Amino acid sequence: MEGIVLRSINNIYSVRTSQGEVFSCRIKGKHLAQASGEYNPIVVGDIVDFTQSGTNEGLVTSRHDRKGVFARWNDKRQLNQTICANMDIVVCVCSIESPPFRPRFVDRVLACCRNVPVMIVLNKCDILLTQWEKERFQLYRELGYETTAVSAQSGENIEGLIEALQGKVAAFVGQSGVGKSSLVNRLLGASQRVGEVSEKYNRGRHTTNYALMLDGPGFTLIDTPGFREISVPHDDPHLIAQAFPEFVEASGKCAFASCLHVNEPDCEVLRRLEDGGIDPDRYESYVRMLESLDERLPVWSRKCSKGQ
Repeated sequence: MEGIVLRSINNIYSVRTSQGEVFSCRIKGKHLAQASGEYNPIVVGDIVDFTQSGTNEGLVTSRHDRKGVFARWNDKRQLNQTICANMDIVVCVCSIESPPFRPRFVDRVLACCRNVPVMIVLNKCDILLTQWEKERFQLYRELGYETTAVSAQSGENIEGLIEALQGKVAAFVGQSGVGKSSLVNRLLGASQRVGEVSEKYNRGRHTTNYALMLDGPGFTLIDTPGFREISVPHDDPHLIAQAFPEFVEASGKCAFASCLHVNEPDCEVLRRLEDGGIDPDRYESYVRMLESLDERLPVWSRKCSKGQ
């Protein structure tokens, strides 16, 4: 049988077939062949094959190839962690206040999306942006990202967002406290738990503890846990540069095909940065992501430190 994963908790997967039946599944055996070395072998959005083992129970035998993912670096396990897969679009939810607008968090979310387009949604739009925040938000649209401003509290522009999501599977991601759960409530009429923002840190408390696929009016939504911080996956550093559209066109004029745009000679990205053609805060965001890769121990070092 074949189905899509709606939820994943403690290695138990809710899988829905095309007929609408939902099975509670585990992986058959100890490992899944397609997921060797991965932190979590099956995530919400995965298409899997399984055999029925009991009433509404099953055993997953294989996972289909993923067409796109949202993934991050898991600091605790020191591994890349896929959060959800096979969505048509990732919706990055940010806010203006409580927590404040953090463009570098948005930049990291963009770098965590692989082979999937991103929409940037600014919640709490009834609060005024500073001039710098307004310019920084508008920059994303200028770079080609779809952007919109809404208010989950008042309902402003919610209908427009619903229209933009029609016929799509959309994964909602964002910093804790930005009002993602409130926005999900507005979009679905659901009853996701809504948490209060932590006054001490002006960030947020987690209100969604695991990813969950939900049916909306004409679209499907994947609600993901809120992140206080997010780190980019540890893989080819050139993939980070590809998450910066303003770098992609310029990089074709760099002297070296492998240029990472840091201190290489005849780098077109650095030239445009000096000429004001590339936003300096965006460039600093990029450099910090590269530095975060260098700070992580390679796999062989982790094994040696554990005496393996």
